[in-house]
Amino acid sequence: MGTYILKRLFLIIPTLFFILCINFAVIQIAPGGPVERAIEQAESFQRLQAAKVGVSAENSNYQGAKGLSQEMIHQIEAQYGFDQPAYIRFGVMLKNYVTLDFGVSFFKDKPVTQLILEKMPVSVSLGLWSSLLIYFIAIPLGIKKAKQHGLWFDKTTSLILAIGYAVPAFVFAILLIVFFAGGSYFQWFPLQGLVSDNFQQLSLLGKIQDYFWHLSLPLLAMVLGGFASLAYLTKYSFLEELNKPYVWAARAKGLSESRVQYGHIFRNAVLVIMAGLPEALVSIFFVGNLFIEIVFNLDGLGLLGFEAIIQRDYPVIFGTLFVFTLLGLILRLICDVLYQWIDPRIDFESRGKY
Repeated sequence: MGTYILKRLFLIIPTLFFILCINFAVIQIAPGGPVERAIEQAESFQRLQAAKVGVSAENSNYQGAKGLSQEMIHQIEAQYGFDQPAYIRFGVMLKNYVTLDFGVSFFKDKPVTQLILEKMPVSVSLGLWSSLLIYFIAIPLGIKKAKQHGLWFDKTTSLILAIGYAVPAFVFAILLIVFFAGGSYFQWFPLQGLVSDNFQQLSLLGKIQDYFWHLSLPLLAMVLGGFASLAYLTKYSFLEELNKPYVWAARAKGLSESRVQYGHIFRNAVLVIMAGLPEALVSIFFVGNLFIEIVFNLDGLGLLGFEAIIQRDYPVIFGTLFVFTLLGLILRLICDVLYQWIDPRIDFESRGKY
């Protein structure tokens, strides 16, 4: 297993390289980059100034009415680093990425690394606690549904799961705000933010209470919108294992039902759940957080990446994509290690899976 882990770690480097190549190429051909936006804003400002002095491009030599000069356009291109060919800019970016230097944001005037570290606590808070709650609720629920397949409990909870599966998390977020955050009924929870303004003045216990008080509604919205699919997956994975020969053999040996279910069935059924764990965690931590961050005004990585795409803030786009990709690859490797820990019969090295 050690050889496999080392090979996977080495493969992360070319994987990140090719992903960065693809992202860089796509961004270069996308219209409306930072240079175009800056030129458009500068020309709009000049047209406004020309209108104030009552001149136009047709009847005046006033430069502001004619648009930007070529020299000013070259200065804007140099400001954003676009005065160099694409391959040189890509080479400089790769060189900086080796030291985790993601550059400086075009529009926030801060290093991208600093922005990511500033936004990380919000995304980690939402992703970590929601993931724990979703798995803590969905897996036992799915197992119980499998054990009572077709009975009253299974049919009743299927209706709840259908609602949770069909309704997006941000819709639950809006409903929770309306009912419990001062929308139309009760004001039991704060409307926005991760902590209160006086957070630093609170005691340790007060800080913990304030932190979870602010997280209550966002976490509840994410859990309601995210646990249904995992519960269904757990149920049908468990059901598939229930009727396999090894289960009947274990029961024939006189093993207790609890030992059969959790010592044999669960170990095999959980492999299917583990297969989708990296994608699920990346989705919950970053993609799934986006609308929750917008609704509850939580300034996290999801919102940072979304704003960067809208503004064509290339350093932030590449930096967040790099972090998301790296975390996804590391999570995939961790899941492979867990596969073998759960079922020692799995041997990636002998199968040549690298």
